[in-house]
Amino acid sequence: MALMISVSGIRGIFGTDLTPQNLTRFTAAYGTWLKGGTVVLGRDSRVTGKICEDIIAATLASVGCDVIKVGIVPTPTVAMGVLKHKAAGGIIISASHNPAQWNALKLLNNKSEFLDADQGNEVIRISESEAFEYQPYDKIGVIREDDQLLDHHIDKILALPYINADEIAAKNFSVAVDAVNGAGSEAIPQLLDRLGVKSVHKIHCTPNGLFPHNPEPLPEHLTEICDLVKESKVDLGVVTDPDADRLALVDDTGKLFGEEYTQAAAFDFILSKHPGACATNLSSSRVSDDVAREYGQTCYRSAVGEINVVKVMQEQNAVIGGEGNGGVICPDLHYGRDALAGIAIILQLLAEKGMSSSEYRATLPDYYMSKNKIQLDELGKDADEVLEMVKEHFSSLKPNTIDGVKIDFAEGWVHLRKSNTEPIIRIYSEGKSPEAAKAFAGKIFDLLK
Repeated sequence: MALMISVSGIRGIFGTDLTPQNLTRFTAAYGTWLKGGTVVLGRDSRVTGKICEDIIAATLASVGCDVIKVGIVPTPTVAMGVLKHKAAGGIIISASHNPAQWNALKLLNNKSEFLDADQGNEVIRISESEAFEYQPYDKIGVIREDDQLLDHHIDKILALPYINADEIAAKNFSVAVDAVNGAGSEAIPQLLDRLGVKSVHKIHCTPNGLFPHNPEPLPEHLTEICDLVKESKVDLGVVTDPDADRLALVDDTGKLFGEEYTQAAAFDFILSKHPGACATNLSSSRVSDDVAREYGQTCYRSAVGEINVVKVMQEQNAVIGGEGNGGVICPDLHYGRDALAGIAIILQLLAEKGMSSSEYRATLPDYYMSKNKIQLDELGKDADEVLEMVKEHFSSLKPNTIDGVKIDFAEGWVHLRKSNTEPIIRIYSEGKSPEAAKAFAGKIFDLLK
């Protein structure tokens, strides 16, 4: 597997693709692009995180950047650190949901947002040209630490006008947590304690980077916490990925909400407080549109990718946004996915509605997704040719082409996107039953046959 380079950073298997040389080259390019200034540097719990942190901090200092190391913290905590310190940027050392042997650099700008295409491409250009601006001994940056940043992040969540820790505490909630031994291992229990949660049942909350199961919070990986919720009779289960920006929920009966419903519940709560536009990506469920419609609002759609959702949120002045992978973006805090904010919002919602988590989930309409892919080498066509064929065939339905091709039908949709790393096209579809979701994807397979 070759090193994966994108506008948001680099990713690879440490020691094979993600080498000290690559870390140094890309970090020097980022620091050169910043032209000095302060960089907040945090990491998830991966075993290789500390050595990456040392290399990156030294490289940033060598190009004249001051560095504030914040240790093992969630990705959204680093974003909050950029705002707290009025920094020029931030780096998160995390490969998100990839297995433990992977690591990555995720890059933020001075607004605490992931780099957009222009910014990221300029960093890539500098890294390829090796036009690094290393500084003499008397102009190198200073490296220091901030070990209070998580407290700051939680303080800001509790200070949100619609979060009332006393009201949450009065419900005597019990919550189960699976942080997959990642960056949420200490952060999530600390947040729950500050919110007044009566009892916290923890599994896999040792931040050692040894993931006990596949770290992507998908149903097939989460049987253990579902069993814990049932056995311990807790009110809610919460699951985060290794860098704690994605949130999956388990109701009090031990059933998964579904990642798509994390953002839908957050939309429901925020729109009940101050109605406005909301936003998500093209591959996210229609349940978010249904929630927005209940409040007379519009759910705007972006290309897939967090920064794309953020751009649409800013264009539409959205009060809440997210992604269907369990990402909640609360602009009252920062423009990035934040599992901690999501947890506070969900607990406040349950406290105010006086419902169990399963009762609340039952109030939302059910949708089902199907995820498939087309092998282009078997088809004998390139990706653009396939996308054009699908667009023309369904032209009467006015396909959305801002990110691949998405066709909306009366009872569901299908979205085709080409992969940047494999010779495939991904096909996501949704319907009101599993069979319906598969049938919408089947329309594409039938066409291509």
